[in-house]
Amino acid sequence: MSVEVEAARPDRTPAIVWLGFLAMCVGMFMAILDVQVVATSLPTIQSALEIDPDQMSWIQTAYLIAEVIAIPLTGLLMRLLTMRWLFVAAITLFVIASAGCAASGSFGTLVAWRVLQGFSGGTLIPSVFSAVFILFPNKRQALATTIAGVLAVLAPTIGPIVGGWLTETYSWHWLFLINILPGIASAVLAARFLPRQAADPSELRHLDAVSLVLMATALTSLELSLKEAPTSGWTSAYVLSLLAVCLVSGGAFIGRTLRRRRPIVDLGNFADRNFLVGSVLSFVLGIGLFGSVYLMPVFLAFVRGHDALEIGMTMLVTGVAQLITAPVAVALEKRMDARLLSAVGFAMFAIGVGMSAFQDPRSDYDAMFWPQVVRGVAIMFCLLPPTRLALGTLPADRIPDASGLFNLMRNLGGAIGIALIDTIIYTRSEPLGQGLWARLQAGDIGAAAFVGAPLQAISGHNGSFDADTTALIDPLIQTAAIVQAIDEAWMVVAILTGCALLCVPFARRPAPG
Repeated sequence: MSVEVEAARPDRTPAIVWLGFLAMCVGMFMAILDVQVVATSLPTIQSALEIDPDQMSWIQTAYLIAEVIAIPLTGLLMRLLTMRWLFVAAITLFVIASAGCAASGSFGTLVAWRVLQGFSGGTLIPSVFSAVFILFPNKRQALATTIAGVLAVLAPTIGPIVGGWLTETYSWHWLFLINILPGIASAVLAARFLPRQAADPSELRHLDAVSLVLMATALTSLELSLKEAPTSGWTSAYVLSLLAVCLVSGGAFIGRTLRRRRPIVDLGNFADRNFLVGSVLSFVLGIGLFGSVYLMPVFLAFVRGHDALEIGMTMLVTGVAQLITAPVAVALEKRMDARLLSAVGFAMFAIGVGMSAFQDPRSDYDAMFWPQVVRGVAIMFCLLPPTRLALGTLPADRIPDASGLFNLMRNLGGAIGIALIDTIIYTRSEPLGQGLWARLQAGDIGAAAFVGAPLQAISGHNGSFDADTTALIDPLIQTAAIVQAIDEAWMVVAILTGCALLCVPFARRPAPG
């Protein structure tokens, strides 16, 4: 049975529909922001709760695993509860879990609440993008997508500055307490103003528990393998075992799901050419977006020594450029071919990422300004047109499932991108450092200038350095090697982002917004 989804009804004024939608957007924003504000303050939480350093990452990993399991279930949950009550239930649970995180006095308690918080937050993002195509007529969808898109990509940009400011000004508890009042307001407004829809209680009776377990196993093992691979090695027994579990359970899930009349996730959406192209673009955007948001704090913290607040101020450039560009993106999206806009957006984003691949150990705000501007301008063109490509031509009853898969692809792209970046940094730093030593010992002035070594000690030199010079140069080379590895990671991400252009011509032209 297909879900009966009611669009904005004639007896509701547009303002009321927009109010309900904006309430959903606020909830989604808080869920995305929560990941970033916590990331910047993990050392503070570790110290406060006396957490072992090797366990600290589980505060984030627990959230991300629960989130990535919840995202593809959005369609099922929306049919079961309706869009209105799914959002209200999810944001209410998110608020309760946030309060539980803030009140946690131990590592185990905090991780348990983070799992609940991640699962509830995971349904909010695809719910909002489903609402764009369910609540609004075609001519309003571009504006609605822009509002949701701006908030979705603005949250990771301002997350570091918000997290740093909250932790330094108040305490780590406020990283979670800030979710409570906006969350309650969102729940009340959504319950009051979102249109009523027809639920399908039979979904619960037909729930395929085996497929659910297989999907959760595949996604969890994939996330864990991507987390461990950079440090343990991609060929380690632990990582290979996790990848094997992922392949077996994932293959079983796909096979079982394709045979079911009422699957928990409608994988048949991938048979739609435009949805497949849009999903590939979403996956590649995840690599570029999550990768750039990850690489900048790594460089600014470990190379430049900035704190969370300073990092946030530097990264704010991307958010400002994005906000300025948003009205232009909306106007063009209404008039131009989504395929052309997608191609322009991904080409610009790849250029913006590539511009960051030429940093040296002294690069800072000024060197990062224009690459951020280019990426900020490009982001909306990488989000709006691909969303229309993927979801804009599907029937209303298929949009909830399709939106979950579309957003899952972006998250998986981000997870794989970050694992790739970490692998490059971990594996390339040492050989790059050895190369810099060899160049300095050969009297290479260019290498000395890049490293920041005294030119008079390098010029005309040939052979090994004495102990004092070695002690002076060694920390400079270690830092410079990390910078070169980061630059290589930027370039790899840029190339992968540019590869998105190859799939754009395969999409059919959708109706303009």
